[in-house]
Amino acid sequence: MLETRQLAFSYDQGQAMNFPDFSLQKGEHCLLLGQSGSGKTTLLHLLGGLLSPTNGSIRVGETELGQLRAAALDRFRGKNIGIVFQKSHFVRALTIGENMALAQQLAGLKPDRERIMELLDRLNITDKFRLKPDRLSVGEQQRAAIARALINQAPIILADEPTSALDDHNAEEVIQLLEEQASVLGSTLLVVTHDKRLKDRFPKQITL
Repeated sequence: MLETRQLAFSYDQGQAMNFPDFSLQKGEHCLLLGQSGSGKTTLLHLLGGLLSPTNGSIRVGETELGQLRAAALDRFRGKNIGIVFQKSHFVRALTIGENMALAQQLAGLKPDRERIMELLDRLNITDKFRLKPDRLSVGEQQRAAIARALINQAPIILADEPTSALDDHNAEEVIQLLEEQASVLGSTLLVVTHDKRLKDRFPKQITL
């Protein structure tokens, strides 16, 4: 479902970061570990098609990301890859509900209010539906970002430090939601983290 081969990337002609080859099957859950500066977030952005590798390939199902042009890559990402960023990157002029609907529209889907409310309710932020992102706390924004990543029921879910801004209770809620939704959808889940609370939850781990 998700496979890398001889993957490398460098910023502004700097020293190349070389990443290990790995493959994740449909429905498999995995933790990506590494010290600060090891390239965890860079690798996540490569897998999500947000960066282009300087070498190597990334295959999602039968599609090689490097062979898609910009517009086709955007559509492919919207339908097939849900991403939870370290920073939420909401459109600040829109409400949380409108941001969720926008994620569906960008993937070529019709906005589904029932699905939006279901996810917001599961994350205990239903009351934030009509609020703009700057009215939410950091933790609430993180939960809303996770709901947005799940909204299109993508076969691949990439999460970059999804619990870093959350207390123990909300971290448990969030990781349970990610695992639960990934299992229900049969999605491949890759979580980037340095959160020690998660290390015992994922038997499969990749270390950079």
